[in-house]
Amino acid sequence: MKLKLLFSITLLISYLYSKDIKPTFVINSKGFVNDFVIDKDKLYVANDEGSVEVFSLHTQKLINEIFIDPIYTRKQTWQNSRILSVDRQNGKTLILSNDKGPYRNLWIHDGKKLKHLIKAKDKISIKEARFIDDDKFILGTLGYEITLYNVGDNYHSYKKQPEQSSFEDLALSEDKKTMVSSSESGQIILSDVKTGEVIKKFKPLNLDKVYQVAYKNGTVITASQDRKVAVYLKDGTSYTIKSDFLIYSVALSPSAKLGVYSSNSDSDLQIFNTKTKRKTDKLIGHYAIPTTIKFYDENSLFSAGYENKVFYWRLD
Repeated sequence: MKLKLLFSITLLISYLYSKDIKPTFVINSKGFVNDFVIDKDKLYVANDEGSVEVFSLHTQKLINEIFIDPIYTRKQTWQNSRILSVDRQNGKTLILSNDKGPYRNLWIHDGKKLKHLIKAKDKISIKEARFIDDDKFILGTLGYEITLYNVGDNYHSYKKQPEQSSFEDLALSEDKKTMVSSSESGQIILSDVKTGEVIKKFKPLNLDKVYQVAYKNGTVITASQDRKVAVYLKDGTSYTIKSDFLIYSVALSPSAKLGVYSSNSDSDLQIFNTKTKRKTDKLIGHYAIPTTIKFYDENSLFSAGYENKVFYWRLD
């Protein structure tokens, strides 16, 4: 009885000390932000105005820009490419852009030149593109085909389809040896990056489309249409956190001790402790629904949504 009382008091005190946090600074993009990646002291921002903007994190100023060719549409007009995702690896930038149809373009920039790796005429509906190492990258398509490609000769090592549902998201482990993927079915799958073989299918905790997954230190969390964050702990019992709004994005701190999710119609972000399930600080300031969240370190993170801003937050 005393232990229960002590726990209740401790929990009450922790809730009292939870706070609303405003952004430390905001970086303004030239267009709506679709994705971003942090590489040391630089932020690479994929926008819908045809470029990847490079910002210094020290000054928050634009220092470089990678441009993608405009699209000649079916209406015989030119329009800026939408940069759908961006990734970095050892000085190289991997860029995914749209085209006039359902197929996508994939580019690599080595710091000087831009190379067109996959063209729309190749008829691949790419939704996710991430580096594995200097020579390889992995793709997830709308039809849930996971493919490992070689950068040099554009040859794929394998092509796997973990299930028949539509693909939603993919996240790599820190050593890039394993990956988790999600689909419209709510199923979360752990696979081997080198072979594409399924290692484990988690018991589904989401009953609807999983928009996004985060994967750190063996822990997985999800953002789902069923308004639940599913938490699959590395060591412990899996559980869900219920929200009163669709959850579009999630992220984990490097240790996986802290999780964060887009939590309500006001576009706030909710921090929680993955071990205790306790909700702590709330991040307020977004004007649009956050769709990309990435921790910089254990006590700070960046986020962006359907707006022309990237927000930086400190938790300490």
